[in-house]
Amino acid sequence: MSGAAKQLGLHESPLYAWRKKARYEASWSETEKALAIENARLKRQLAKQEEKLALLKKAAAYFAKGLK
Repeated sequence: MSGAAKQLGLHESPLYAWRKKARYEASWSETEKALAIENARLKRQLAKQEEKLALLKKAAAYFAKGLK
């Protein structure tokens, strides 16, 4: 592993981490892979919705000040 790391100009630790992740993901079933993909998509969607909500809250506060 150290030879490969030297050839790539990397430290050994990222290579070990990538190998460990690849082995772990290789053991996943197709259902688990599909669920992981869906989970990532839903997390991105939630983050976008949270950004929109924060913007709407700021706009509501701004316009509420004008009503007073």
